[in-house]
Amino acid sequence: MKSVNRRDFLKLSGTTLIGMTLGGVALRANAQEHLSEDDATAKALKYVSQSTVEGSQCGNCMYVQGDAAAEWRPCAIFPGKQVNTNGWCSAWVKKPG
Repeated sequence: MKSVNRRDFLKLSGTTLIGMTLGGVALRANAQEHLSEDDATAKALKYVSQSTVEGSQCGNCMYVQGDAAAEWRPCAIFPGKQVNTNGWCSAWVKKPG
């Protein structure tokens, strides 16, 4: 196994941090239209705008970003679209913390 020296580790860590930060900003900037339940990806992931699964909503999913007070927020699963914070899809994963 190849060992990683300190300098390479710091370069990789710094680059990763910058990429994650800029990626999150880009995702919020590009998400424009609201996701429709008729969208092909939404249908494949069983997206609904009103969750029927108790305690599981887009608002507490790790893939949803943006202002927590907003009704519609960008989602990494549906690039360029905003999901309803009360919605749900089969890709839902509880936000850590």
